[in-house]
Amino acid sequence: MNLSFLKSAFSDSGSFLQTDDVIHWLKERNAAVKLKIEKISFEKLVEWGYDGGTGSIRHKSGKFFSIDGIRVKTNWGKLAEWDQPIINQPEIGYLGFIVKEFDGVLYFLMQAKIEPGNVNYVQLSPTLQATRSNYTQVHKGKKPLYLEYFQQAKPEQILLDQLQSEQGARFLKKRNRNIIIHVQEDIPAHENFIWLTLAQIKQLMRQSNLVNMDTRTVISGIPFGSVHAEVVDFFNFLGNGKSRTSVEKAFLKSALSKEGALHGIENIITFLTQLKSSYDLEINKIPLEAIEQWIFGKDTLSHETGKYFRVIAVDVEIGNREVVHWTQPMVEPAQEGLCALVCKEINGILHFAVQAKLECGNHDIIEFAPTVQCLTGNYREAKEGALPFRDYVLNAPAGQVYFDVLQSEEGGRFFREQNRNMIIIAGEEVSVELPPNFIWMTLNQLYTFLKFNNYLNIQVRSLIAAISFI
Repeated sequence: MNLSFLKSAFSDSGSFLQTDDVIHWLKERNAAVKLKIEKISFEKLVEWGYDGGTGSIRHKSGKFFSIDGIRVKTNWGKLAEWDQPIINQPEIGYLGFIVKEFDGVLYFLMQAKIEPGNVNYVQLSPTLQATRSNYTQVHKGKKPLYLEYFQQAKPEQILLDQLQSEQGARFLKKRNRNIIIHVQEDIPAHENFIWLTLAQIKQLMRQSNLVNMDTRTVISGIPFGSVHAEVVDFFNFLGNGKSRTSVEKAFLKSALSKEGALHGIENIITFLTQLKSSYDLEINKIPLEAIEQWIFGKDTLSHETGKYFRVIAVDVEIGNREVVHWTQPMVEPAQEGLCALVCKEINGILHFAVQAKLECGNHDIIEFAPTVQCLTGNYREAKEGALPFRDYVLNAPAGQVYFDVLQSEEGGRFFREQNRNMIIIAGEEVSVELPPNFIWMTLNQLYTFLKFNNYLNIQVRSLIAAISFI
């Protein structure tokens, strides 16, 4: 049981800034930075362009990322073959936190960071958020702050170290190193950095578009450990005077207890292995100019129906970045998406309905996804019953909605993309019997799978990060 993380998750009063003051601090950070972001035509991209030899939009250095065309063939779902552009970024970057104890409580060093695609510009990011091209200074800019702490970290300092996937419908087999390192020495908190507890971070996630995707993926993997259910009941009893709701107590029990699960870990692995063995995913690279049903225009690369997403170019000026002015391609969504987790008490413990989902950019064909995940199509226009649980989620009574917030996707590659994130506490109206490809898992089991690569996709990890025990 990791008491340091758990104690931080229960510490909602910070020693540096109170949670409400953080919002004001973020507004000040926004006002302090010179900022200009404009859409431009592809021909105005500097050091980027269409490469006829590779058929991709790429940087002249061959680093950073490229926009490639792919042809997808699969026996999953109703569509057996399609073409699309996709972000190809094979290098593994850092998404990392420095944590340190103050007055016996673990604090996370957060960064107020502007990404060109952020809806509201400044968002709370990890201590270090950098691709290999960034921190090796391909852009000829400054090195990211605190990089040396991660590069020189000793094994005993590392509290979390995982390779986790990015958005499987937009990135081709992309993974980042999610890492948390513990320091004991005094380190400076630079101008755009602040120390916050885990509880404060989770509270700020209840505000739309304040905590970025990279923060959410890292904290989703934090290990809390396991204890007997009776011990959790005792913890919850001790916390009765702290205005904790029955749902928050149920979350803690589901997170810490290995008992009462409907399915064993081995059964869940078999469930997923059978699906991976039954479905095929064939990806072939093709030139962007050759992808069918997509229009490669002067300003955009978009689907002929206007659906899904489009590739655009932007001119960016951000005063406090390692490089203050640059251009780049980005992916812009066609509409807001929906990601929702439905949970229900089974055998006295809260279970979460997750679906096994194939996405074309997945590293290993299929990953677990939220109960509802609709990002590339308009979930409001889907036919009734076409998406399992969508109608239930959208019509859930307010008293059953634990979490309902707009959250941004990664602002370095996605232009102003935000998706509605929801967690619903179901009652008897939701059956224990699930549709094909869905399975119930406790929060403890989800944390177990988070220890390993390519089991839980980034959308379900974002929702797990939102779960609080207070």
